[in-house]
Amino acid sequence: MNSIASIFAAINIWYWFALAAILVIMEVVIGTSFFLLWIGASAAIVGTVLFLYPALSWEYQFLLFAVVSAACLLFWHTYLKRRQKYSDQPTLNRRNEQYVGRTVTLTEPLVNGRGRIRIDDSFWRIEGPDMPEGTLVKVVGVDGVVLKVVSINSQDQ
Repeated sequence: MNSIASIFAAINIWYWFALAAILVIMEVVIGTSFFLLWIGASAAIVGTVLFLYPALSWEYQFLLFAVVSAACLLFWHTYLKRRQKYSDQPTLNRRNEQYVGRTVTLTEPLVNGRGRIRIDDSFWRIEGPDMPEGTLVKVVGVDGVVLKVVSINSQDQ
């Protein structure tokens, strides 16, 4: 146990700056959405504090590293949450939601509240009230990969 304490006691500012450099390089190579960048920045901050206060014990160095890392990650998380991107095409990668509001004729009857329709080049599972083949329906919602439909005639009532 004494040897571990002596290893930690030998830590100087260059270890912290080397750790910071390694983490930043790993961030560039791996691309972890800036996670390792902030941990690396925390190591650089601890190295700077150790440069200013060389008598800082290794226990306080690790404690400072943990606190600064947590603070940096909390800052980054808060910053990202406030800066949400709003798209002019919010359903771009949600193909099923693009069909909401679309009117389609049933090619198969809707039995027991379930059926399927063809929209463009794909068949979709649908749910709604029972309806015969040839009924004009409107897609009013989505539940996973199932489209919710209602009859156009029942909407007018």
